[in-house]
Amino acid sequence: MGISGSVFLFFRGYTAMTQEIRFVLVGLGNIGRNLLDVYVHRQEEIARRYGLAFRLVAACDSGGAAVDEAGLSLELVRDLKLAQRSVAAYPRTGVVGINAADMLARISADVLVDASPTNLATGEPGLSCVRYALEEKWHVVMANKGPLVLAFSALTRLASQKGARLLFSGTVAGGLPTVNLGVRDLAGSGVQRVEGIFNGTTNYILTRMEREGIDYAEALCGAQQAGIAEPDPSLDVDGWDAANKLVIIANSVLNRPTTLQELAVTGIRDLTLDELAGARAQGEVIKLLALAEFDGSDFILSVRPTALPQEHILARTGLWDMGVVYYTDYMGTISAVIEEKGPVPTAAAVLRDMINLYRGN
Repeated sequence: MGISGSVFLFFRGYTAMTQEIRFVLVGLGNIGRNLLDVYVHRQEEIARRYGLAFRLVAACDSGGAAVDEAGLSLELVRDLKLAQRSVAAYPRTGVVGINAADMLARISADVLVDASPTNLATGEPGLSCVRYALEEKWHVVMANKGPLVLAFSALTRLASQKGARLLFSGTVAGGLPTVNLGVRDLAGSGVQRVEGIFNGTTNYILTRMEREGIDYAEALCGAQQAGIAEPDPSLDVDGWDAANKLVIIANSVLNRPTTLQELAVTGIRDLTLDELAGARAQGEVIKLLALAEFDGSDFILSVRPTALPQEHILARTGLWDMGVVYYTDYMGTISAVIEEKGPVPTAAAVLRDMINLYRGN
């Protein structure tokens, strides 16, 4: 598999025999840029602990790409993006206007990291890049939900046929190991119900409305000022981001082939302070809940505002939190919550997957 080799690395008097992994990064937005920054700070420990060294051999953004078999400087690529410049400005090897597909054709690698923007209409450019990489027998790590939502079965089948691995733990609730808990840690048990708060923007909005008594418009404005809501927040507040993530959970954890069209989805735009206060008077808290519930023959899937008992772990989540609860037949009820204030935990989840490719996890 791939063309990785072994190298000696020297860190402060410490010599480590490491496996060198050549990776390609598609997308240099918040996730891609922070991935590079996290790895710059963690690379010595990763080499010591796991015996792995990742070499970036190609990277692209909307302005172009840079390709260098000898390896690109992670710090320089990161700093170009911090300066709001394209990686095409990379000295000597940067090329203006080259797209992701052309970049991939110019390089050989072990791993593709897809951190390109999510496109739920076509899945592009990520979908074509992932297919190309798997055909070439590269492993793939994804932060981009689009290709998984649109073509989960086809991509996992292709990966299996080619002997490649496809990991995507950063696509559902950022740094929270939602997928890993369900796929790896619940092996051997049946999942009967999944409850999730998978969208941080809506949880921020509802938490402020419930705790501060401000209306939806003011809470949304606060989320936009905090940088966690887009100028057009439709994907979040109408429930579709959470729905996309539930589709990934249904396919990967529940092993149920699922498309977005099968979900009943209701957002939070129409929730009023009176409704939140009414729930509170009944000892409940309204959250935007992603739910998969087994009815004896199939899973019923939905995303909608749901009143939860105040003692429920997801009812207690705060401004920056996301969470998941798995109800199982033999392992009981397992829950996990993350406080995530920005894109760094998602970027760290991508690095987690890159490492786990070579740990057998």
